Amino acid sequence: MFPAERQKKIIDLLMIKKTAKITDLAKELQVSIDTLRRDLNLLTKQKKIEKVYGGVKLVESAFGESVIDERMVSSLKEKESIARLCSHYIQDGDCIFLDSGSTTYQIAKFIKSKKRLTIVTNSIPVALELMNSDVEVIMIGGKVRKTEKSVVTYEYLFNFNELNISKAFICASGITPQKGISDYNLEEAITRKKMIELSKEVYVAADHSKFGKDVTVSVSPLEHIDVIVTDQHLDKKYLEEFRGSGTEVVLAEG
Repeated sequence: MFPAERQKKIIDLLMIKKTAKITDLAKELQVSIDTLRRDLNLLTKQKKIEKVYGGVKLVESAFGESVIDERMVSSLKEKESIARLCSHYIQDGDCIFLDSGSTTYQIAKFIKSKKRLTIVTNSIPVALELMNSDVEVIMIGGKVRKTEKSVVTYEYLFNFNELNISKAFICASGITPQKGISDYNLEEAITRKKMIELSKEVYVAADHSKFGKDVTVSVSPLEHIDVIVTDQHLDKKYLEEFRGSGTEVVLAEG
């Protein structure tokens, strides 16, 4: 295996595990400790990883997924248009899931006037946005993921099977017709998988930049996704690729 291949493998492993012992990485890659240290030193200089006691960890903001605060202000007009369209799918009396993410956060702004609405969410910004509205908010219990301002779930803290969710609005870091939707973080993906399983209808809210990417963790094949709502800047070739998939791709006007 060439050095560049090993270094990519190291990053891929850390995207899932977040931290790893040097001895475990050496065993996984089947290389000597000295060889591994050279790779780790280079990745550290590139500020993709940082060393911790006994191992290394990923610098999340340097590779792959940017932190939520950065995404809140990027492509804002596109995300607002997507959120506005998503709000039209939400009816009075619905119980819906709003995922953690910068696009689903925008949805919360457009649904405050809905009647008898219940929102289940793992997003702290979504919960805060709806705090002073008439919308009932159910916050999922678990561990707070600080970079994403989200809560990643633990089954023993939350009885998912008691929920009756009519619609789930899910974020994605990657979307392809072959692989469906994917994400960088395993814990976030587990939450999304569970909500997709429980919901009667599933909507993916994602801007055009997510298309054509298949990132670290698979979340769901297209067969479980009813509608993908994206912005009008989507390359039209993707509309052709998704035609016949059974998943509707809807473009939000600016």
